[in-house]
Amino acid sequence: EAFIRSILSKPFKVPIPNYQGPLGSRALGLKRAGVRRALHDPLEEGALVLYEPPPLSAHDRLKLDKEKLPVHVVVDPILSKVLRPHQREGVKFLWECVTSRRIPGSHGCIMADEMGLGKTLQCITLMWTLLRQSPECKPEIEKAVVVSPSSLVKNWYNEVGKWLGGRIQPLAIDGGSKDEIDRKLEGFMNQRGARVPSPILIISYETFRLHVGVLKKGNVGLVICDEGHRLKNSENQTYQALDSLNTSRRVLISGTPIQNDLLEYFSLVHFVNSGILGTAQEFKKHFELPILKSRDAAASEADRQLGEERLRELISIVNRCLIRRTSDILSKYLPVKIEQVVCCRLTPLQTELYKRFLRQAKPEEELREGKMSVSSLSSITSLKKLCNHPALIYDKCVTEEDGFEGALDIFPPGYTSKAVEPQLSGKMLVLDYILAMTRSRSSDKVVLVSNYTQTLDLFEKLCRARRYLYVRLDGTMSIKKRAKVVERFNSPSSPDFVFMLSSKAGGCGLNLIGANRLVMFDPDWNPANDEQAMARVWRDGQKKTCYIYRLLSTGTIEEKIFQRQSHKKALSSCVVDEEQDVERHFSLGELKELFTLDEASLSDTHDRLHCRRCVNSRQVWPPPDGSDCTSDLAQWNHSTDKRGLQDEVLQAAWDASSTAITFVFHQRSHEEQRAVGMPLLDLIRASRTSVQGKMGKKQNQTNEQKTRQSGRRRMTESVVGDSGQPMPQPLQADGTEDGPVRVWFPPKRFPGSRRPFSVELPFIAATISGRNWAGRFSNRRQKE
Repeated sequence: EAFIRSILSKPFKVPIPNYQGPLGSRALGLKRAGVRRALHDPLEEGALVLYEPPPLSAHDRLKLDKEKLPVHVVVDPILSKVLRPHQREGVKFLWECVTSRRIPGSHGCIMADEMGLGKTLQCITLMWTLLRQSPECKPEIEKAVVVSPSSLVKNWYNEVGKWLGGRIQPLAIDGGSKDEIDRKLEGFMNQRGARVPSPILIISYETFRLHVGVLKKGNVGLVICDEGHRLKNSENQTYQALDSLNTSRRVLISGTPIQNDLLEYFSLVHFVNSGILGTAQEFKKHFELPILKSRDAAASEADRQLGEERLRELISIVNRCLIRRTSDILSKYLPVKIEQVVCCRLTPLQTELYKRFLRQAKPEEELREGKMSVSSLSSITSLKKLCNHPALIYDKCVTEEDGFEGALDIFPPGYTSKAVEPQLSGKMLVLDYILAMTRSRSSDKVVLVSNYTQTLDLFEKLCRARRYLYVRLDGTMSIKKRAKVVERFNSPSSPDFVFMLSSKAGGCGLNLIGANRLVMFDPDWNPANDEQAMARVWRDGQKKTCYIYRLLSTGTIEEKIFQRQSHKKALSSCVVDEEQDVERHFSLGELKELFTLDEASLSDTHDRLHCRRCVNSRQVWPPPDGSDCTSDLAQWNHSTDKRGLQDEVLQAAWDASSTAITFVFHQRSHEEQRAVGMPLLDLIRASRTSVQGKMGKKQNQTNEQKTRQSGRRRMTESVVGDSGQPMPQPLQADGTEDGPVRVWFPPKRFPGSRRPFSVELPFIAATISGRNWAGRFSNRRQKE
């Protein structure tokens, strides 16, 4: 009997103290012994404390139950140690918003950091913290849902694994049969208890919308919407599906919360915290109309004052649930980015086709009557394609569609659209030279972005003709294949030179740091789409100087679209970035002049700026100190020739393409740090000791003789910076044995000036980066 009982029953064993076991196991729910403690030590060096319990007197501690004392909420050290200062601030802001500590009764917020600042990592940190702890010494939430574009589902899955390792197993869903997806979602929603096996669901917007019926049956602790500007229209099905989800904690991620108008901005704020801005009608009357009226260049002083008052009121309300940091922060961590807006002259063929279309279609007449018909929209598309290359409208000329009657006679004899001819398009010719110069002068890779797949077809023809290896990503590529293509292209061993990208299919979230040059071949009406696409290369992990080329056809509809972007970005910077000094360059009436062609202008955009730093379109005074790529276009460098450009590839392309380039706006993201990490005078003084310690007397004498013989010598060796890239001839030196040294700085930041500026130093320099460059110190100074 005793033997049988010993086989069929096992004695109870007390669990090992503080042993939690694997995440998938169920807890026994044993009574906690002693005082409650935070999950992580708040006093540890570098600890990120999100919540600190209020101090209690000894009397209050005696009155309170030890089991009800709040504890510190401390971010897991595996994450806090990799967070940058701005990311630590962002995580704290997010946690305070979703726990209703910033706006009582509201649990939502908008993470509006610009591209490349680590929004994904901050949100992963927030999720992991909420899933593991709270002031009540238990998880704040059981489950979280991440909704993203389908192209980013795999990226989110990888990022969770990258930062959390095997500590959590997310469930990623994007595609599959309806029954299979429903079964997975039901399993996710049915999870209960403190230790949910898969507490994070990652799902695409499309799949979420189709299967929202399963998800809204239960409760979700947190929902995160990546690329949340998709929710700008409260009437679409995706917005309504997400709004029906049973959760109050909502985080919306968008680097571009304002894309077209303020009503879209209202929709985003209303989604995360409904009611704080009133109804849509109240918002439009109280905020939108006065603010937009004040932004018009023709606004009265009273309108401007009212608009600024309402703008300040709107900012004060929204700032409680919106955090915004600009890409200026990246200058501490990333190499320099040089943005260049390149105006390209139309070829004679393009010019004749453009003028004929305007004469025959007469699209401007409908606009003047206040109409925007289907034919007007079609005309806009036709002109944009013509600016890219005549081959894109060749079929319309063959069929003699409206505006292209008889246009076939203008094409060269024997022309066919099957072969690419770069010389027939100003932009394509410039692109051809940029690619050739890049290929011949460096090991850089290039990303080509366009809004039209037909233009990508032309890129393919050009690459095949020039024998460039390339990859292409557009809407026809599956999600799995996209991830493989991107991974292969980013590999240093990849032979691919060009990455072709459809801005609609891959403009958001892709990491293409394998390339450091990006060409935006045509502008989008929505500035956010262009900003997203241009952020693919200048982001975390990039080691090389980045060059962004935005190609525009001079005097055409493309410049009007670019001007419209400037207007929208000015509105965004006022509301989101709180910049009050953005100049009102374009009136709304000017922005409607779409269907014109200015053949004489070097840049219609520059003409409308009424630039006070240029004389006869030539820059005379440099931009203000502190200007960068985020500054207003009037504060960029303006060039009508290659002098002053900071990109040798574009300089060479300008030379080769002759008159194809008419004007260039260009600016840097930030000033590049010198290869030496100390002030120049300190460097020279320090180098004296270094030289005396490392070089013998004989070597010094040899250098003296060389210096005397040359008298004036130029330092031609490149100084190599932290990135491993050579810095082009940073100094010139002129020294004598006993006199002071004069150091010249080439006028990189002063394209309007031909003369360098100089400064006298009281010592003669000895060595920079181990190379003698200006003689030795005198015997008298050595004795001193």
